[in-house]
Parts: sequence; C-alpha cells; structure tokens
Amino acid sequence: MARDNEGKVAHACVVLLCYLALSCHHPSTNQFYFPVLFCWIDVDGCLPKQIHEIKDFLLTARRKDARSVKIKKGKDVVKFKVRCSKYLYTLCVFDAEKAEKLKQSLPPGLSVQDL
Repeated sequence: MARDNEGKVAHACVVLLCYLALSCHHPSTNQFYFPVLFCWIDVDGCLPKQIHEIKDFLLTARRKDARSVKIKKGKDVVKFKVRCSKYLYTLCVFDAEKAEKLKQSLPPGLSVQDL
C-alpha cells in the first residue's frame, strides 16, 4: 500500500467514466436530440492481482478464503489462478517442470481445474 506524507494509507480507486447517449424524439419540432448522461463507477477491487513468486502463490493458495485453482496451459506459459474472496491471484510460470511441481504442491482440499 502506498502511504502519503502523514503516514496514512492512500486508497487507490479506479474510476471509469461511462458514456450513455439516448436518442429522444421531440414531438413539437419533429427532431431527434441526443442527451448525454455521464456516470461514475467505482471498480476498486475488481481487477486481478499478479503474484511473481511461487512461494507467495502457495501461501495464497493455503489461505482460508481460497476457493479454487484454475490452471491454464499456453504455448510458452502456464498460468495458475487462485480465486480468493476478494481477488483473483495469478502466477505465470514459464518452466514446464516448475509448473508440474507447483501443481503437485497445491493444497489437497482445494478444487483444481485444468483449462
């Protein structure tokens, strides 16, 4: 977490600006007009988190709020995705042997899906 000058934790908030245009017909002038509506949506916490170390991924997978692990195998990379209560954590492994060892090291009570 980032801290400001006073030592308080700075809350990072991602805000999306949504644009919505509605076409409306004005009966007296027989013309169409397009009012523009803007709304702010807070999507803080909706983005996945990336883990860079295998040890950190295993600790995350052993947490009580970890529900499942999905393993997505690509041409050059194997992605391990663990779903926790708030975030989806992802680890990218580029070595096939390390990926197989990591798969064997996952907690036995956790549901594992190969994609």
